[in-house]
Amino acid sequence: MNSKNRHNNTINSTKRKGFSLLELLVVILILGILAAFVAPNLIGQGEKAKRDLVCVQMNNVAQALKMFKLDNGMYPDTEEGIPALMSNPDASKYPNYPNIMYLENEPKDSWNNTFAYIKNEAGFDLISFGADRKEGGSGDAEDIFFSKCKK
Repeated sequence: MNSKNRHNNTINSTKRKGFSLLELLVVILILGILAAFVAPNLIGQGEKAKRDLVCVQMNNVAQALKMFKLDNGMYPDTEEGIPALMSNPDASKYPNYPNIMYLENEPKDSWNNTFAYIKNEAGFDLISFGADRKEGGSGDAEDIFFSKCKK
């Protein structure tokens, strides 16, 4: 091999070390198109996941309330609320209250708030006031009712 061919081989091997501007633009275009299709599906999923988790948490509290009713023949009054699952609110009213607690501590929703408890004719309902932590609201701030959670 003569020195001229060796010089051409060296030039050709050093030319092709990076990507051309056109190749980079094509890759960026493809990534942009993928992002346009994927991003709308991902946006808002965090809040939906939090709302779904609230229903799961409410279901756990509901199971404890049902155990309370099995032992005591009734659900706690609205005023006694969920704390009645952690200690006997009235030993004369609930003489069959077990020595163990139905819940170890008061459960919190995805926004670190306690659940509202209401005893009603149908049994009870649990309410999370959502992201805004206030009664009412719409969208992500809408209140979540156990009676409306998909079971």
